[in-house]
Amino acid sequence: MALGELEREVMAQLWDAPEPLTVRQVHAGILAGRDLAYTTVMTVLDRLAKKKLVVRTTEDRAYKYAPAQSRAELTAALMFDALNGTPDQDAALAYFLGQLPPGAIQAALDATPKET
Repeated sequence: MALGELEREVMAQLWDAPEPLTVRQVHAGILAGRDLAYTTVMTVLDRLAKKKLVVRTTEDRAYKYAPAQSRAELTAALMFDALNGTPDQDAALAYFLGQLPPGAIQAALDATPKET
């Protein structure tokens, strides 16, 4: 379920928005410095909806889109999928953790909600 470059840009627009966006709003947000057709953005949003990565609602005869998951949730799901796709999960995870900057693992553990 890896995302392409344009899909990542569209998702970034949705994650950064305080409310659901129309195709026109997403198009305007990623248009800077690019020659990108409105219909291309519409197609990407439709595909993301079919993949269940965005939620599509109708408001005033226009579709509005919002992320189905937070950026962290989607990233974790992609990482989990990648780990499940390798026969040597321990080695892959150890290598990944070794690439993190010092203190990142402890910061992540500190940020994890504790069960009560």
